[in-house]
Amino acid sequence: MKALLLTEYKEMQVTDVDSPEVGANDVLIQVEACGICGSDIHGYDGSTGRRIPPLVMGHEAAGIVIATGENVTDLPEGTRVTFDSMVSCGECHFCRQGDGNLCDNRMVLGVSCGEYRRHGAFAEQISVPRRIVYTLPEGLPFEHAALVEAVSVAVHAANVTQITLGDTAVVVGAGMIGLLTIQAVRAAGATQVIAVDLNDKRLAVAKELGADVVLRGDQVDVPAEVRKLTEGRGADVALEVVGATPTINTAIESVRKGGSVTLVGNVSPKIELPLQSVVTREITLRGTCGCNGEYPQCIDLMNRGIIKVEPLITAKISLNDAPQWFERLHAGDPDQMKVVVQPQKH
Repeated sequence: MKALLLTEYKEMQVTDVDSPEVGANDVLIQVEACGICGSDIHGYDGSTGRRIPPLVMGHEAAGIVIATGENVTDLPEGTRVTFDSMVSCGECHFCRQGDGNLCDNRMVLGVSCGEYRRHGAFAEQISVPRRIVYTLPEGLPFEHAALVEAVSVAVHAANVTQITLGDTAVVVGAGMIGLLTIQAVRAAGATQVIAVDLNDKRLAVAKELGADVVLRGDQVDVPAEVRKLTEGRGADVALEVVGATPTINTAIESVRKGGSVTLVGNVSPKIELPLQSVVTREITLRGTCGCNGEYPQCIDLMNRGIIKVEPLITAKISLNDAPQWFERLHAGDPDQMKVVVQPQKH
């Protein structure tokens, strides 16, 4: 089959590779759409250390069942599906407790990091375990379904954040995940949503997708503006979707006493923390990683139009176009939000 192979850092080739093996509990899927994630761009240049070549990247995908292993009897050929980006073991302490996203033995599709190599979905086909596969409603296009993985990160973040109907929520960072988080916190009950970013175009999309107020982080004192909008108290919750010291500080200083901050972004391994502000105001800091079983919920929210992804898709490309798109995205193209690769498109 044809696949997009990272042969060395900053070097992508569309080439023939062996078709995936299908184990007894696996599903072979013809990939119809696969999104390029920010982590793929960081993997492309080797900066994460989690995409060691040679590797087929890609973990946000959807497609059609073309074969199944002998133990899989409930997914006929032709079924439209998507799948989780993470393969949990189902056996460890955390899996047995229902925390599959914290699995001791988890493997992420399209990742190779020394401990394992698991080829991803920038290819014509992929084989994945049945337990991470979810069926799709007829009306949900494949290129939208490819974004279920990204939606699930936002929905999981909203689920672990204690949001009460009537709350004010600040979302710091209006990139792809931030724009989905804005929609997820509104669906979870936040009645005033404030989006913060440095890019006017992204803030315009934030407004279109449900933010009540948008703030340019480099032009206003964000915590002061948030207090003005909340009778001087500050927001009830903040979700930080960047992962750097300045934006985490903005999130912490924007919440009220007793408020909570959910940390979604993780571009920096370490940050400086305003410790006294957190301690003296009794702020709750909560990390969130990936998703944990929210795929059906996400598919339903997208199918009902409660979470919209079409405004986030800026290009749909073929496998052959992908190498130059990776160059373009790596160079930094602020106008591109989500680029979707369609491996069956020629």
